[in-house]
Amino acid sequence: MPFADVAALALPAHAAVAPVATTSWKTVTVRPGDTLWNLAITHRTTVRAIAEKNRLSNGGALIMPGQKLMVPGAASSTPRPSAPGHAKPVQSAPRPSAQPSAGDRVHTVGAGDTMSGIAQHYGVSLTKLLAANRLANAGLIFVGQKIVVPGVGSSAKPVTPTPAPAPPAGYQYPDKTAQAVADSKAKLASRDVPSRTDTSALVRATAIRHGVDPKLALAISYLESGWYQRAVSYTDAVGVMQIMPVSQTWASQLAGRSLDRYDAQDNVTAGVLIIRALQAGADSREQAIGGYYQGLYSVRTKGMYEDTKRYVASVLAIYARM
Repeated sequence: MPFADVAALALPAHAAVAPVATTSWKTVTVRPGDTLWNLAITHRTTVRAIAEKNRLSNGGALIMPGQKLMVPGAASSTPRPSAPGHAKPVQSAPRPSAQPSAGDRVHTVGAGDTMSGIAQHYGVSLTKLLAANRLANAGLIFVGQKIVVPGVGSSAKPVTPTPAPAPPAGYQYPDKTAQAVADSKAKLASRDVPSRTDTSALVRATAIRHGVDPKLALAISYLESGWYQRAVSYTDAVGVMQIMPVSQTWASQLAGRSLDRYDAQDNVTAGVLIIRALQAGADSREQAIGGYYQGLYSVRTKGMYEDTKRYVASVLAIYARM
């Protein structure tokens, strides 16, 4: 869970995309994994220009698959490139799928699925998954494609989201904290939350939009919650990125608007902005990861605790499998 102890750090700004003068606009359909940042780069314009043209609220902070957007350029039948790491619509007849053998499982690709997400879902390495399906590029998969998952068994169930951590042995809930935890669980139980597949796509898109390595955001969020928005820890850390109330306040300052940690998009945005701030103030990636768990000031002044070292090692292990 993130600690808000570097709120005063200056944050790096996005590099600007030079706009190209144009008088014509065309309509595109948002695909899973698309962000305004990707669309701006693809169509040689700016995020602001697309947001203003389409009258998007909050500067286009959230766009949805299937949404129609106007972008610069004349209408063309040439397909635009897939969003990085996400399922690609069928353009032509796909190559035959690999055939499963005994002990394998078959996964049908859904909207927003990625090979790294499928690998994490079933607890297999990405390298092994690519090899089993004879895929050289993890990004070239399409909705409806059959993916062979090696060695998990046809009747095996996918890995379920990791529950929020239990308190240490002998830990006694303060009454105030116990009530806060109960309230948070009730709030989340009453809300719709995205699936783990949709959540991983949300984390990736948000990280890209804010200039954070999406693999790092995915690894941290997976370890924190198993990409599960209803996760609540015994300290009242909430959601995908396990945001504490104080972290919500800090992240809201970073975002320039009020964030709601019970909302999946805001929760992910908070975590991603905190990761970006930690990376701006840390001496290394490992120190930034440790800062998310222990607090950057504490890491700098006291060094990493043993559980922090294990946390960093776990994040990097997940990162390597993405």
